[in-house]
Amino acid sequence: MSENIYDITIVGGGPVGLWAAFYAGLRGMKVKIIESLSELGGQPAILYPEKMVYDIPAYPAIPAGQLVDNLIEQLKRFEDRTTICLKEEVKTFEKVDGVFTIETNKAQHFSKAIVIACGNGAFAPRPLGLEGEEDYADNNLFYNVHKLDQFAGQNVVICGGGDSAVDWALHLEEIAASVTLVHRRDAFRAHEHSVELLKESGVKIMTPYVPLSLSGENGRATSLSVQKVKSDEVEDLPLDSLIVSFGFSTSNKNLKNWNVDYKRSSINVSPLFETSQEGVYAIGDAADYEGKVDLIATGFGEAPTAINQAIKYIYPERDNRVVHSTSLIQD
Repeated sequence: MSENIYDITIVGGGPVGLWAAFYAGLRGMKVKIIESLSELGGQPAILYPEKMVYDIPAYPAIPAGQLVDNLIEQLKRFEDRTTICLKEEVKTFEKVDGVFTIETNKAQHFSKAIVIACGNGAFAPRPLGLEGEEDYADNNLFYNVHKLDQFAGQNVVICGGGDSAVDWALHLEEIAASVTLVHRRDAFRAHEHSVELLKESGVKIMTPYVPLSLSGENGRATSLSVQKVKSDEVEDLPLDSLIVSFGFSTSNKNLKNWNVDYKRSSINVSPLFETSQEGVYAIGDAADYEGKVDLIATGFGEAPTAINQAIKYIYPERDNRVVHSTSLIQD
């Protein structure tokens, strides 16, 4: 049992959670990250990986996706003491004899302290809502795109009408065998100039159509049936890959079960980022206090304080004086 108990469990694998995990590793802690998505990085990695970020110290400008990649690479230094659990949503946690039992949608986890870095809540894509959809997810059904070249030579179907859907269609036209864009309305929500380029491109535009059913085999979708709005017209679209771009939603519906004081979707914390429950801390967008500035850089600054307080809570008998990283790491 003792080998399954972690020093610090971090709820949320976005930029602030990743940096907190690294700093905890730097302090010699055994760390676990629980992330609700199928990958690390949070909103910057999922929603705007190509967007430039200008308020990270020492980086005049850096793409959000690269920032996340750098944080993941940095964390690899302590991969021997870091466990990452993806596609798990924290439902409840309860402390007994100084150890938290954390219940997720998949498993139980055990930790001496918890640092909440889940932003505004569990972050999840809006699905098609079709039967069997989950069977193809992360195989050849995607809710976001990181590497366009993975679709080279494929027949790609995209569902959605916003900026991401239109941008992906335009970029993929150059490398995919074919691109079909399905949208439930005649008008797109994307930027007007992008829509103009779309109409001039070789992308097949199907409006107004809605997804009707998915077919596939061996865990891979092979065809999407779509139906024209206010019509009985149905068309089957053979595909190699399907991209669903309906956006993402955040929810802190489980916050009420965590036994911490909160307001709306944020957790009230002390100047040391302590919540109302001893041994539980909150940082980044998950934390709320007077004068709070919601920036990634702010969360980066909050993480070391929260981690240091967690260490003092777990090991009060130790000499917990903070040492500079240059003294801790000798490459």
